[in-house]
Formats: sequence, C-alpha cells, structure tokens
Amino acid sequence: MTEQRGGALLRTGSSPGRATFLELFFDLVFVFALTRVSQRLIGGLDGSPGAVAAEVGKTLLLFLVLWHVWTITTWVTSRYEPERVAIQTVVVGTMFGSLVLGVTLPRALEERALPFALAYVVVMVGRPLVIAAALRGHPRRLVPLRLAAWAAAGAPLWIAGALMADVRLPLWVVALTVDYLGTFRGWPLPGIGASRIRQWLVAGEHLAERYQQIFLIALGESILVIGMTYSGKEFSVDAAAAFAISFVITALLWRIYFYRAGHLLAEALRMAGTPGRLAESAAQTHLFMVLGVLSAAVGYELVIAHPYDTARPSWLVFVVGGPALFLAARSRFEYEIFGRVSRPRLAGMLVLVLVLVLVLVLLLPALAAVPAMYALGAVALVLALVAFADARRAWHRPPEPSASPIGREMLGEAGPEA
Repeated sequence: MTEQRGGALLRTGSSPGRATFLELFFDLVFVFALTRVSQRLIGGLDGSPGAVAAEVGKTLLLFLVLWHVWTITTWVTSRYEPERVAIQTVVVGTMFGSLVLGVTLPRALEERALPFALAYVVVMVGRPLVIAAALRGHPRRLVPLRLAAWAAAGAPLWIAGALMADVRLPLWVVALTVDYLGTFRGWPLPGIGASRIRQWLVAGEHLAERYQQIFLIALGESILVIGMTYSGKEFSVDAAAAFAISFVITALLWRIYFYRAGHLLAEALRMAGTPGRLAESAAQTHLFMVLGVLSAAVGYELVIAHPYDTARPSWLVFVVGGPALFLAARSRFEYEIFGRVSRPRLAGMLVLVLVLVLVLVLLLPALAAVPAMYALGAVALVLALVAFADARRAWHRPPEPSASPIGREMLGEAGPEA
C-alpha cells in the first residue's frame, strides 16, 4: 500500500505533456537571474585581457550553478507529476532558492558568498529528500536518495569556500565538478549502483517544451538588456541603430533556432527508443546555445552604449563570439534532430569564427580599428544569410521529418528505477 501511494507521484501516460503554469512561474526567476549573469560580465570587462578572461571564467562558474539547478528541476517535473503537492513544494522551494542565487550572484565570489552557497546547498540536498519522502516505499526512491547523497558530499566544499575567501574559487570549482560528474555518471553509490539520466522514463514532449522555454528565456533576457541599455541613454541616431540591429540579431537567433529543429524536438523524443539519451544530449546542446545568446546580449549592451567606439578585442569576444557559439551548438542540434548538419549554419559559424580569430589572434590593424557598430552589423548580415539559406532550401519542399540518430535503440532491462 505504501509503495502504491508513493507510485502516484510518478508520471503516467495520461499525465499532461505541456508545462504547467507553476513551471512558467518558476522560469520568471531565471529571466531575472540571467540578467545578473550579463551584468556581472559587463562589470568585469574594463581590465587587462588576463583580468577579463578571469572574470569570464568566474561568471561561467556561477552560470553553471544556475543551469544545474534549472536542469535538475526540469528533469524532476518531466519524471514526476507536477500537479502533486510534493512536486509543487519542490518547485516553489527551488524557485525561492534560485531567486536568492540570482540576488547574490553579482557578488557571489565576494561578500555574498555564504548566502549564495547556502541557497545552492539547501536546494540540491533538500529537493531530492522531499521527493524521496513523498515516494515512501517505492523502489524509485533510491534515485533521489542518490542525488541527496552526492549533493551532501559536495556541500562541505561549498560552505568551506564561502567561509574562506583565499581558496573560495578552487573549492567551488571542485565542488561544481563533483556535482556535474555525479549527474553525468548517474550518482553511483556503493551497493546500489548508478541511475543514469539517459535511462530515466521521462515525458519527452514536456522535456522538449521546457528546453524550448529556457532558450526563449535567454532571448527574453536579451530583450531586457537591449531595452534597459537604450532607455538609459540619451536618444541618438547612433544608439538607435545599434538598438535596432541588436533586436534584429535576437529575432534571427529565434528564427534560426526554431526553423525547423526547434519545432521537432518533441517529435524526435517521442520517436526515440531511449528518449532519455536524446534528451541528455539536447540538454548539453542547449547549454551552449543559451551561453551563446547570453554572450551576444553582453555585446548588445557594449555596442548600444558605445556604438562608434573602436571595437576592443574583449568586446568582439561577445559581439562575434556569442553568435558563433550559438551557431556551433545549433549545428549540433541539427544533427541531433535530423542526423545531418546544415551547410548554411556551418558556413555562417566558420565566417564568424574566422573574423574573431583575425581580430583576437592576428590583431590586424584594419580589423582592430573597426567601430563596434560595424562588427554588430556584420553579425546581423551573417545570421540573415543563414536564415535566408534555410528558407531557400525548404522552398516548395514538404516539411522535413525528424530522423534523429541518437536514442534509436530500445531501452533494455533498466530495472524498477528507470
């Protein structure tokens, strides 16, 4: 009887495939949190190249903390009934913890380290314990118990780093590595083994929608950056042009993502024999696409604020490198859905990477002297050509179906915890 009551927490075939309003409410925190990531980056771009690189690395660490919290929550709501009180409690609690992470993030490696670390540890340890308690005697309770055990093992590193400023960064790097390694390996424990995410029974349509939504959240953060930066300046023709081009680039990123692979992720997961494997791969790809969008947003703010200043190499890392990273990850996404890579996207990525290499490595005087506005315009042109080539290729052709090569094999005997 106890096992039967615990099993009511699991998703069934009749469970809704769409994201719930609570999950959309949860995502609002990440619109705010991602703006804090961009603002921390902006504040660290005035130093030497070495100092800028160090600040980018630190901000990446903090972003990966946010990403880990969001990803695990998404898998939880794709695996369990999001309408159950226990899962709603988990989502709301995680939402508050994420809000604390966002509030403290700009100074998380300085004086706000302790509340940042405590919020993360409480979420990572408390969330699986609540789920395990709600599952009662069900065999799948071992999965959240694994998560809690690994999170508890890394917790001392997070707290010690928060308390000791001199070794904070290396301790947190090790702690986050442990967390990601546990996720990758399935949180193995002596005697009970591992539970790889790729073997989990998840709602594919729901998971696809959640990753589409986190990409839209990243685009929403870009819109916030564009609007807030321009509204804080005196209106001028130069700034207005940068404002408009930044919006065009954001719209092109949306178009390139959703045409057509972004629309077909749910279908690919539905057709996969092992949807967890494809979902795991798509999660990694979306991480880099979101990073590309966030990096591009940093570039927007720099150019809108200084449209005709000389484009510094550190600026071009974001103005050009962000869209290049997006196209590289989007090419992998194309392979995950269709089993091929779009030539226009690959060509566009190579063009952007070539420009970036010429400026950052060769430092040609002519390119280094290009105003920031021109670099932003060049990125918009490349992305527009990619989008046009996609549309031209599909002209008068029937919509291409999903043909993902990932997860085609059927799930074998995964045991009661799958």
